[in-house]
Amino acid sequence: MASYPSSWRPSPHDLRLFHNDVHVWRAELNHSTGTAQSFVPLLAPDERSRAEKFHFQKDRDRFIIARAFLRVILSRYLQLRPDQLRFCYGPYGKPSLIGIEGEQAVRFNVSHSHDLALYAIARGREVGVDVEYMREDFASEKIAEHFFSRGEVDALRELPANRRTEAFFNCWTRKEAYIKGTGVGLSLPLGQFDVSLVPGEAAALLSVRENIPGASNWSLRELIPGPSYAAAIAIEGSNCRLSCWRLDAQHVKLEVADQL
Repeated sequence: MASYPSSWRPSPHDLRLFHNDVHVWRAELNHSTGTAQSFVPLLAPDERSRAEKFHFQKDRDRFIIARAFLRVILSRYLQLRPDQLRFCYGPYGKPSLIGIEGEQAVRFNVSHSHDLALYAIARGREVGVDVEYMREDFASEKIAEHFFSRGEVDALRELPANRRTEAFFNCWTRKEAYIKGTGVGLSLPLGQFDVSLVPGEAAALLSVRENIPGASNWSLRELIPGPSYAAAIAIEGSNCRLSCWRLDAQHVKLEVADQL
């Protein structure tokens, strides 16, 4: 499947999510402490407690803003106030909504790195998303040998040095998106399945060596969230229509102010 274009559109006023739709939202997290504090009333007690555990104010602010944005986005689909949403977590940490069940229930996944967050939303199908800030010092061959499959490491080594960092993070985000989507987390070792990684080639799940029911029913797509970032989404099933939206923090502030 081809990569999605790098343009992220403002969301429509009439936001609809059909069974064959998958929506991805892009949001900037680099906002003032004052903005973060204005969102605190949206959070549940456990989220506020988690925020307080961050040592640095900037990390605390990013967490608060990321969680508030998740609530605001989901509230637009569910027609509930953001502070009314309640979450539970699977055995490997995948979040879901309490009280929102059934085949057509809204499913979601979240990832954030540095100053950017991505939110994947679908109805009646699981999704997983991952975004990473591309750090050349992290994209080492030693880390690749520890986490990637032998075939992926070989493919990485065959590339020119100036393309390896991008390829490394292509691999990393695609693997993370897949294990997040399936909900198995790191109980599935990253070396037990293969993804494409060569820059410019389509994102793809090439093989899965573990016996996982439904493993072949997943697809990967590359996302282009911005300069110096790599991202991917894993989607359960086929025949989906992918839309990418941009979340405007100022609009969110006004929306939240009207509800509190």
